[in-house]
Amino acid sequence: MHALHQELVPPSGVEFLASLKLTHSTIAVPVSARHELAARVLCNVVVARSNILRIFEVREELAQVSGQYEEERERKGKTRKDTESVEGETSMEGDGFVNIAKSTNEKASVPTVTKFYFLREHRLHGIVTGMACVKVVSSLEDKLDRLLVSFRDAKLALLEWSDETHDLITVSIHTYERAPQVMNADIALFRAQLRVEPHSKCAALSLPKDSIAILPFYQSHADMDVEDHTRVIPYSPSFILDLPVSVDKNIKHVADFVFLPGFHNPTMAVLFQAQETWTGRLKEFKDTFRVIMFTLDIYSQNFPIIASIDGLPHDCIYLLPCSSELGGVIIIASNAIMYVDQAGRRVTLPVNGWASRMSDLPFTVAPDQENCDLVLEGSRSVFVDDKTFLLILKDGTVYPVDVVAEGRNVSKLVMGPPLAQTAIPSVVQKLTEDDLLLVGSAVGPSVLVRSAKVEEEIDEEDTVMGDATTAVVKPAQMMDLDDDEETQTTNGTVTNGVPKQTRTVLQLSLCDSLPAHGPVSDLVFSLARNGERSVAELVAATGAGHMGGFTLFQRDLPSKKKGKLHAIGGLRGMWSLPIRQPVKSGGASFERSSNPYQPEHDTLIISTDAIPSPGVSRIAVRSVKSDVNIITRIPGTTVGAGTFFQRTAILHVMTGSIRVLEPGKQCIKDVDATGPRPKIRACSIADPFVLIVREDDTIGLFIETDRGKIRRKDMSPMGDKTSKYLAGGFFTDHTGLMLNALETNAVPSSAISEKVTTTLQNVMGPPTRSQWLVLVRPQGVVEIWSLPKLQLVFSTEAFATLQTVVTDSHSPVSVSTPQDPPRKPQDLDIEQILVAPLGETSPEMHLFVFLRCGQMAIYQLLPAGSALEPPATPRPATLNIKFVKVLSKAFEIQRPDETEKSIIAEQKRISRSFIPFNTTRTSGATYTGVFFTGDNPSWIISSDKGGVQLYPSGHGVVHAFTPCSLWDSKGDFLLYSEEGQSLLEWMPNFQFDGPLPSRFIPRGRHYSNILFEPSTTLIVAASTLEATFASFDEDGNRLWSLMVSFLSPNVSYPMAECSTLELISPDVWVTMDGFEFASNEFVTAVECVTLETSSTETGIKTFIAVGTSINRGEDLATKGCTYIFDIVEVVPDHSSAAAPKRWYKLKLLCRDDAKGPVTALSGFEGYLVSSMGQKIFVRAFDADERLVGVAFLDVGVYVTSLRSVKNLLLIGDAVKSVSFVAFQEDPYKLVVLGKDLNRVCVTNVDFFFQEEEFSIVTSDEEGVVRIYDYNPTDPESRDGTALLLRTEYTSHAEYRTSAMIATRQQDALIPQTKLVYGATNGSIACLIPVDEAVSKRLELLQGQLTRNIQHTAALNPKVFRIVRNDFVSRPLSKGTLDGNLISQFACLSTTRQIEMTRQIGTERSVVLSDWISLTQGSAW
Repeated sequence: MHALHQELVPPSGVEFLASLKLTHSTIAVPVSARHELAARVLCNVVVARSNILRIFEVREELAQVSGQYEEERERKGKTRKDTESVEGETSMEGDGFVNIAKSTNEKASVPTVTKFYFLREHRLHGIVTGMACVKVVSSLEDKLDRLLVSFRDAKLALLEWSDETHDLITVSIHTYERAPQVMNADIALFRAQLRVEPHSKCAALSLPKDSIAILPFYQSHADMDVEDHTRVIPYSPSFILDLPVSVDKNIKHVADFVFLPGFHNPTMAVLFQAQETWTGRLKEFKDTFRVIMFTLDIYSQNFPIIASIDGLPHDCIYLLPCSSELGGVIIIASNAIMYVDQAGRRVTLPVNGWASRMSDLPFTVAPDQENCDLVLEGSRSVFVDDKTFLLILKDGTVYPVDVVAEGRNVSKLVMGPPLAQTAIPSVVQKLTEDDLLLVGSAVGPSVLVRSAKVEEEIDEEDTVMGDATTAVVKPAQMMDLDDDEETQTTNGTVTNGVPKQTRTVLQLSLCDSLPAHGPVSDLVFSLARNGERSVAELVAATGAGHMGGFTLFQRDLPSKKKGKLHAIGGLRGMWSLPIRQPVKSGGASFERSSNPYQPEHDTLIISTDAIPSPGVSRIAVRSVKSDVNIITRIPGTTVGAGTFFQRTAILHVMTGSIRVLEPGKQCIKDVDATGPRPKIRACSIADPFVLIVREDDTIGLFIETDRGKIRRKDMSPMGDKTSKYLAGGFFTDHTGLMLNALETNAVPSSAISEKVTTTLQNVMGPPTRSQWLVLVRPQGVVEIWSLPKLQLVFSTEAFATLQTVVTDSHSPVSVSTPQDPPRKPQDLDIEQILVAPLGETSPEMHLFVFLRCGQMAIYQLLPAGSALEPPATPRPATLNIKFVKVLSKAFEIQRPDETEKSIIAEQKRISRSFIPFNTTRTSGATYTGVFFTGDNPSWIISSDKGGVQLYPSGHGVVHAFTPCSLWDSKGDFLLYSEEGQSLLEWMPNFQFDGPLPSRFIPRGRHYSNILFEPSTTLIVAASTLEATFASFDEDGNRLWSLMVSFLSPNVSYPMAECSTLELISPDVWVTMDGFEFASNEFVTAVECVTLETSSTETGIKTFIAVGTSINRGEDLATKGCTYIFDIVEVVPDHSSAAAPKRWYKLKLLCRDDAKGPVTALSGFEGYLVSSMGQKIFVRAFDADERLVGVAFLDVGVYVTSLRSVKNLLLIGDAVKSVSFVAFQEDPYKLVVLGKDLNRVCVTNVDFFFQEEEFSIVTSDEEGVVRIYDYNPTDPESRDGTALLLRTEYTSHAEYRTSAMIATRQQDALIPQTKLVYGATNGSIACLIPVDEAVSKRLELLQGQLTRNIQHTAALNPKVFRIVRNDFVSRPLSKGTLDGNLISQFACLSTTRQIEMTRQIGTERSVVLSDWISLTQGSAW
């Protein structure tokens, strides 16, 4: 069988990060003081986890007004009193005043927030093991940093930002995989470390065998002249430093190494353990760690040692270099913190009572630290200033530690009280801005915090203080930092003649976070209800510790139906519009002034249908209830409608006329001298302009007049009146990007630029709002015209081929006169085009293109920068912008016969169009997006931290769509689908930062197992907790309790893992019932099995089977238990309003002790299959109270996974791979059909079906996915006793859990399966069966993509997926396709796609059809 492996969700969390000034926005000078106040980019942050790399901007911008203040302002906006101008203010036209008083020397306190904004994302063909910021010679010119990334296979890649592509490009790649140290070592067991010298003189990458690869960088052009290179490269030749040979022969088992600041030549400190030991051998070997500091003389290859410190505790973990002011390093051990310097001085700080018991070093405990009991395994540290660093424990608790020094002599280390509890850290780094810290977490969200030291007054009784800095936590909005604050611990001040004492307080404030769900320990499909509709939902147990919980994934964007409006119809279109209503008083009519603090809501809905012919249009308004009243019916089909004349009238476009509904009541027939023109098929309305596109591809342009009417606008600058256009429309730029990029002496008058005084112009800033016209000509030319003078400012043909970056071709006005014979539509014609804002907090302009063949592309508008050469034929005006493709998607398009003009054909016609919308969620977040109608309806939205995402709407077809606020809600949508007309809203609390909409349910604990019980639709989950360890003998007597009395208060008790079983309602996510296991018993397996019972008419019933392991210490063998639970309904508790209507509890029916751990469970029809140590048992459930064994089988060493289908069973073992077993009832017997003869660690095993074929899929700890065949007719199978390994594929993700999706094809006897995997790195992937013919085509395409496109960091996709197998002559790489690589084909330009498919003997459309059928053809 052939399969496709594709990631549905990329790895989640942050393992590595780098802070640097990567893009020009970090060094850009604001154009005005107002722009600087609005937002500025502080730095870039690059984060990575496994094979995913993301780039963010850290921006500081004005804080948004709180919701309470907005409500108060809205309330006051209705009756605005005291609006007279005061001193220092001048009135403006309309309401409001502007303060133009003279500036004073007082410092204005402007509330700002610091936030992340997504830039780019890459799925790399390598596993990241480190990242760092470096400065090269080019950094002296452009002031930008470069990014250095290390990979698992001993590679280094130097990357830099390219403004031309708006993305990373590879500068160089350095490989050490052929080095002897790497060739003779197991890379899977080695964790590389990347370090960069503080002045970027060199970078160091640790290699196996206590070696370090050194990559030197040039820092000036003088260094390059010394080397006498003919090529301009930023680095000199690298070399491998063998520490035992070149530095000290005693260096072995290197734990960590760092570069030390403050030295002229690169200086390194290495932490290593010359003699390995452990707690059981402390009497023989104690204090075995050493630190050696030496200098790297790169040019002479000399490495003199400047300091050597030995006798360090055996549990040292890592080093933290101190600043040049102090010198030396901080050593973090499990039980102590130590400082050592070049002179060999040592300063210690124990953090628990184990330090003095584990080491002979002198430890002095401060009086206030006698009860301190901390554990530093898993901790991370970072300096916030020269003498203070933060220690973040593995549970996220933050402790400040002060380095007390007199000059350069450190006297002691003092730990302060804890600040707060933040994310569980995997990495922590100080950003380019000195007061910002990013705590990266691999098990949940990463947080950005701001640290600062401020002065506060203290009372006399609090003046007796230690040397530690006091730490408090304040919200970001409350922080008021002074740049000139003192950093002393205690000062004296005088207030009103009374002396006051002050102290330095360290403040931490939360700025922002990067969402993540962390590792996936288990997953299962459940049934969720989006309103009245039931949908499949993937529930994953994610996170760890207090960051644990459930993450819910849905394929489509979750929405629920609020109601139906059958009366208005709307098959051919709907428009919900806000119209200002005039008010009559004393015979005069005047316009009601709108409240500037209150958003305007829609007041009417226009809908249209094509049946009965020639169509009917309706105008409806809101009724008393949640319904509508139709006030007008108009014969004919509406093409488009919009507000006009400052929202006082409706511009109504029909197939043969243009109507103005109030105030001028105008109707313009679309006719010429010979008679009626062809019907209008599309239009674009943007007050004060109207564009119509007819069926013969000609256009008409109209503009408003001063008398409340419209007139035709002269289109002579655009060429002949008979010119043809495929699509077009107006758009409004609110960001100011277009005006800033317009290179002309004249500013379009459509921009909002009233004639105001110079003073007010300086206050209000330059105009930002402008209107433009985009048109598409038949030959593929896209033109942008300025309004209202119709000047061509941008022209290109690159959109028709979907190029990655599109710039202005500077071509003159194209000619698109009618052709004879008429031109027929082409597959690569642009069918729809739209320019609209897209985003969350700060929407940015994007261009949406849809080709007739079904290809969609989304481009972001960006400044183009200065051109290298002036154009040959310059225009009077040029728009200096570029379009960068950020998303590309291919759809399967079904096109009926377009020549048929019957009523039935009109009814079946599908309209595909882009419709912009703006919605405000219940959480307050506002999204500006686009909805794509047609037979592939999709939501296109962009979040601040996830970029542009496209989500299916969950409908088969959507004919019409419009955002609607008729019922005073900015979150409602009206759409007409195959189910008819309905009013929708998004489901709350879902995040849109990834490829699947997700929602996190925090539970405060980790869950190891989860299942869905279908009969009650409840969730059963096993949570993992910690309890004090207790040791028992064979009789259950506690043994270890005699030792407890000898422990001190600051000596931690050993902890053991324990579990509880919880019954959870997925509707409100409350725990209905639970079962607590013993303090030394933890759950290893939970399964829903069908067993025989006498309590039901059918004789069978679904039960919950739980397998556990009982930890009895290191002297006794582990035991286990099997539990059988039933879910019973009880009387509900109505005391809580949020409680479910029906209540259930767990009922324990049976507990069966086992001599070994029960690590896996499964079930046949009526029988339970369980593992016990090295055996497999089949048991029957007798009388609903006990398990009776009927068959058993001796298997491997440790059973990790069991899967059953009917009477067939797969057994996965941690040592002996996989076995294929059958069960028979007469007599009871387990028969081994086949097994893998090689020793492979299997963590998960599954059946894999396609049509009439069957395979076995396994995965191991290293992420290798193997597919086996059972074929007794093959001679290599040894009559079927040996399973045949067909293909191996490295996913580089450990899959501990899987879920199966079965889809039955037409006339198929066996359903086709699709496997969904959850990985420990947070990724969710799927394995899809592929037909042989499709697999061959995609295999050839995969080879073309490997060779012919540039991959990020110059990595090799083929090598990335190859598995080393010593039992075969060639890698078994064929058979499993790389979905991450093939998905890049849809992102290429159409010319590249045609070229690649021609080389493999097929067509572009065939390959795209294959890809669409695999990735979009079935659920999930």
